[in-house]
Amino acid sequence: MRQVEVLYKKEAAGLLTQLDNGGFVFKYHKLWFNDTNKPAISLTLPKTQQEYQSKYLFPFFYNMLPEGSNKQTVCFENRIDTKDEFGILITTAKYDTIGAVTIKKID
Repeated sequence: MRQVEVLYKKEAAGLLTQLDNGGFVFKYHKLWFNDTNKPAISLTLPKTQQEYQSKYLFPFFYNMLPEGSNKQTVCFENRIDTKDEFGILITTAKYDTIGAVTIKKID
């Protein structure tokens, strides 16, 4: 199992977990959910107390991944399997993302 904290404008909004079976779970933090001023991180992941579950990396997070030659370079330089989407997300979404969402690895 691997887990990352999902940050929205550098504030902890929720947890994204890759399960041992390869599936994924996303859940908002209770404090984030209870604060009516805090937005959902994505239209496809509205604020709710339920856990979102998927067999695959959620499209919102998948769209944060590099593609093509950038993906190849990231994987080569960091020794990550090109099929390890979660590993690539952990490596690339720490700092440089297009939107307000970043990822922080939980040690």
